[in-house]
Amino acid sequence: MKSTIKPGKYEGKTFSLFGEKETTEEYYSLIRKLAEELIQTEPDIKSLIQKLMDESSSESGFSKVFKHRKNTIPRKYSSSLHSFLSVYTKNTNSHLKELSLYKKLWDKRLSTTETQYHLYMLEIELVNKLYKDEFMSCEYKIALLPHCLRDLSKECKSEPDDFDYLCKGCSKECYINKVSTLLREHDITPYIWMKADLKKLFMKNRKIGRKLGVMGIACIPELESGMRKCIKANVPVVGLREI
Repeated sequence: MKSTIKPGKYEGKTFSLFGEKETTEEYYSLIRKLAEELIQTEPDIKSLIQKLMDESSSESGFSKVFKHRKNTIPRKYSSSLHSFLSVYTKNTNSHLKELSLYKKLWDKRLSTTETQYHLYMLEIELVNKLYKDEFMSCEYKIALLPHCLRDLSKECKSEPDDFDYLCKGCSKECYINKVSTLLREHDITPYIWMKADLKKLFMKNRKIGRKLGVMGIACIPELESGMRKCIKANVPVVGLREI
C-alpha cells in the first residue's frame, strides 16, 4: 500500500504558500506561469537563473533584471513581482522588525527580505525546470529533509549512517516519517539533514563514478542556499518549498 500525506494548512513566521487559500495549488500554478512567461522572454534558463541570483544579492528589485525587456511580460504581471507574490509573504516585514541585529548578522537567512523571498521563489521554480529530467535519470538520488519537521512530542529515534540521519519510523504522526516512506517508494533515499557534509558527498560519488541527484525539502531561504551549493558543484538538484 502506497503512503499518502494528508494536506493541512500551515503558517510560517515569514511566509506561507497557502496565501489566503486552503491549499497551495494557486501558488504553484502562479509560480509556474511566471516562470514560463519569463522563459519566453529569455529561453536560456541558466542565464535567467544567474540574473535572479544577482538580483537577489543586490536586492534592487525585480524590474531591474528585465528593464531592457519591456512589454515581454503580460500586462497583468508587468507591474511588479511583489504584486503577484506578496500574499504569500505577509509576515516577512513584521518578522524582520522583531529580529535583533545580532540574529540578522549571525544568520543572513533569518534576515531574508520580502523582495528576496519573491526572487528565491522564482529561482527555485526555474532550477526545478532546468534539472528535473537530469535528476530523475540519476543512478543515486537522495532527499534532505528539515529536522524541524520531526514529531517533537516524541523522542526521535533516527540514527546516522556514514552521511546523515535516517528516519526509523518511530512515530506514525511524524511528517518526516510520512515523507521518508513516500520517497523510498520512488527510489529516493531520505535523510534528516543534521550534520551532512555536501562537499564530501559530492567528492565521494565523483570518485566512484556514480551520478548523484539531490532533492531538498526546506523553507525558502534554506532551500535556495542548498540548491545553489549543488549547482556550483554541478550536481542535479530539485527542491520542494516547505509550507
